[in-house]
Amino acid sequence: MNDFSSIRNDFPILKREVHPGIKIVYLDSTASSQKPQSVLDSMDTYYRMHNANIHRGVYTVSEEATQMYEDARKKIGRFINSPSPRNIIFTRNTTESINLVAFTWGRMSLNRGDLILLTEMEHHSNIVPWQILAAEKDLRIEYIPVTEEGVLDLTGYKRLLDQKPKLVAFSQMSNVLGTITPAKEITVMAHHIGAKVLIDGAQSVPHIPVDVQDIDADFLAFSAHKMCGPTGIGVLFGKLDLLNEMPPFQGGGDMIRKVTFEGFTTADVPAKFEAGTPAIAEAIGFGAAVDYLASIGMEEVARHEQEIVHYALKRLNESGGIQVLGPDNNRGGVISFILDGIHPHDIAQILDSDGVCVRAGHHCAQPLHIRFGLPATTRASFYIYNTKEDVESLITALDKVKLTFDG
Repeated sequence: MNDFSSIRNDFPILKREVHPGIKIVYLDSTASSQKPQSVLDSMDTYYRMHNANIHRGVYTVSEEATQMYEDARKKIGRFINSPSPRNIIFTRNTTESINLVAFTWGRMSLNRGDLILLTEMEHHSNIVPWQILAAEKDLRIEYIPVTEEGVLDLTGYKRLLDQKPKLVAFSQMSNVLGTITPAKEITVMAHHIGAKVLIDGAQSVPHIPVDVQDIDADFLAFSAHKMCGPTGIGVLFGKLDLLNEMPPFQGGGDMIRKVTFEGFTTADVPAKFEAGTPAIAEAIGFGAAVDYLASIGMEEVARHEQEIVHYALKRLNESGGIQVLGPDNNRGGVISFILDGIHPHDIAQILDSDGVCVRAGHHCAQPLHIRFGLPATTRASFYIYNTKEDVESLITALDKVKLTFDG
């Protein structure tokens, strides 16, 4: 079992003071996680010792950089149990991964009147690309309902499957409710009626074990910056038969086999979807982040977060006057809440004066907030470096908020 209190020492930013005498209490990992020293070192080493373009040079430094980049792809593939590194496409982030599928597979495979199923708990990144495509191709979109408890209504899902959707796209973990959806069950049901499945893993891959072969996902999208890695790099996992059929997303260097004045032929997957010079240092940093999480073990990561989030839920309930969204159980380290009569932005600003970093707003999930009749919420989110002491700092700061507005 890992000593999670010592894990904090791996993250330099957690030592800083955000105000004189006040240390940072970082509770916004759902938006973006902090980075361990090993990730920072890996990127620094690349820039200091191996800085060259990849896949193009036959000289030593270029070949070293290429090897480091491709090693990162292999590590990330193993992390999610991908059958091959070729299934792993580097993108800028989860958003670009979903857009890639929408505007390659979607344009190729979906026709007028076809149905796409999403859920009411989706991030805008798993709604807007499909809305753009639906407007372009005259498609239909329906939403799997979310219950008052914040879980997916699987009975409603079964009814929607009777309409024979061509795609089911859903988040494995909600970035607002914390709900962990039954990804394998949803996927089996979708495949039974012939639909393809895209999973938004932006919140799940950093926090729980994810096995794409066990789930049998057709596509899985996730980002490095939410799982101890750098910004500007993400991944699309896709089944090879689908990736091979899909047209390229962008044109340029490295995604071609041959170019003439009359036309071009594409390179094999994954190069077909990685046009131009990629985010080399960021990919290497992503590989280092995966190494770091693997050294802890994702079962341990999930166990620690469950311990912290259940302690936080208990303390918030004891504090009084706080309404928490989402289920009591089977949830990740995300807690969105409201304090009666106090705007989330005011809460977040007062918490910041005590060094407590939370998110306030709709968290890029406006439709879900509309579903619950809320303009905004305050969100605290927890990760491997958070402790019960962080929870107590949150509670103390929230008591200060109440005194400020009650007084």
